[in-house]
Amino acid sequence: MLIHNMENGLQVLKFPNLARFGEIRHGIFTRLGGVSLKPFNSLNLCRNVGDTSENVEKNRQIIFRQMGRKTMIYLQQTHSDRIRTITKKMEPFGGKNNIQLKGDAIITNLYGKNLVILTADCQAVLLFDPVRKIIANVHSGWRGSVLNIVGKTIRKMVTVFKTEPADILAGIGPSLGPCCAEFIHFEKEIPKYLWKYKNSGNRFDFWKLTHDQLVLEGVLPENMAFSKLCTRCHTDLFFSYRAETITGRFAGAIGLCE
Repeated sequence: MLIHNMENGLQVLKFPNLARFGEIRHGIFTRLGGVSLKPFNSLNLCRNVGDTSENVEKNRQIIFRQMGRKTMIYLQQTHSDRIRTITKKMEPFGGKNNIQLKGDAIITNLYGKNLVILTADCQAVLLFDPVRKIIANVHSGWRGSVLNIVGKTIRKMVTVFKTEPADILAGIGPSLGPCCAEFIHFEKEIPKYLWKYKNSGNRFDFWKLTHDQLVLEGVLPENMAFSKLCTRCHTDLFFSYRAETITGRFAGAIGLCE
């Protein structure tokens, strides 16, 4: 279960396993508390869905302040398995507070960098290695799930930062639930070996798939926290492409505090 907090007028949802650690700041931001008008009402953070650039930038400033006024690293998400790794040696940002890179997952060991994933039915998977102080954020829609971007991100944490998977804590944000993840053309879209995640209809349980992909890489089930909130069922709190088509994107963010 997520922890529901009101902070500076915003409803911020937090994972209990991550909230225990003072060295990170994290949150799932709902669609509430921003300035955008319908159908992007109101905390839309995505630039390319039809909202005005002025409103998007105002909304980004809102969560910039909430995340401690530290650099926000957004991804131009493409439903790929491209993983960005940011270390001090690679850091290209200078003094900028709002960065956008291309990819669907990002890992860093840098303090003062907030990693942001934008979703409207896909999963934001927040990862934290408290031993080596490594954070990651993953955008995993159905295409990302098929590509196992979650598993590949953990492998990258292992190879680059020597993370032990058993140390990793994971928080999986609100997304399309097994109640609503219907795929009429699943035979063309979903590989056959993943059909075991389909119910008697054409609905898939991508929450269970993510759980199993994490376990396969060595993450302990007791270190995982799933929101279990379906975005399509809760459009009062979250944007949902399946429910609304023309809509905004909400954020899952994580950063290492100095």
